[in-house]
Amino acid sequence: MKIGNREFRERTYIMGILNVTPDSFSDGGRHNSLDGALWHAEKMLDEGADIIDVGGESTRPGYIAVSDDEEISRTAPVIEKIKQSFDIPVSIDTYKHSVAEAALSAGADMVNDIWGFKYDGKMAETAAKHNVPCCLMHNRKEAVYSDFLNDVFSDLSESIKIAEEHGIDRANIIIDPGVGFAKSYEQNIEIIKNMHILDKLGCPLLLGASRKSVIGLTLDLPVEERLEGTLALSVIAALKGALFVRVHDIKENKRAVLMAEKIIGRW
Repeated sequence: MKIGNREFRERTYIMGILNVTPDSFSDGGRHNSLDGALWHAEKMLDEGADIIDVGGESTRPGYIAVSDDEEISRTAPVIEKIKQSFDIPVSIDTYKHSVAEAALSAGADMVNDIWGFKYDGKMAETAAKHNVPCCLMHNRKEAVYSDFLNDVFSDLSESIKIAEEHGIDRANIIIDPGVGFAKSYEQNIEIIKNMHILDKLGCPLLLGASRKSVIGLTLDLPVEERLEGTLALSVIAALKGALFVRVHDIKENKRAVLMAEKIIGRW
């Protein structure tokens, strides 16, 4: 898969999280100035990030939605400056087509949609128009399932179908099981344990579980003490063949993933 000017294949790569928001659950307010965002982007690049995911609206439980204009004002200038300053692919983390359009026009190389093209009917059209890869995450309005694993598989199949109906090639689609979204603690554990079942969809996998509540609840730890739990999940993702892990702590996750890949002979 090519994202921006870089090929991603047969490894597990590090997607660095850059939240330019005042209220994200883990790092809200730390990088929501242009200078602060650029400093953090450079730090992530130096520590080994392979792609940077820029988000302008918190999606933590109980988050407050912001207007499209506000989200654009937070993300588009940052993306434009990152692309001018550094040689690294950039993803826009949004479920709104107007925000995606502005980000892609500013130089973003990928769309990362937490609603898997099911919230905004124009998102798939926007990604197709710009001919960029997309990450489609599993999500639902309510955590109600008849057969959890099969339902997740079916939901993601529907997202892929929406993308393909708009002309997006399956080779340009990444899927995300949606840890922490419309799932109980037990269901989060179950989808992490069984994420390999999604391989049958024929799309590479991204795992985004960095510092999330599934770690906090398992280890009884606050958000600022969840690094080791995140590293464990990144190693599991690498062993299961995920293409990306989306994380806050670049250096540590990079080292953990490289060690796991060495053991299984991936490099």
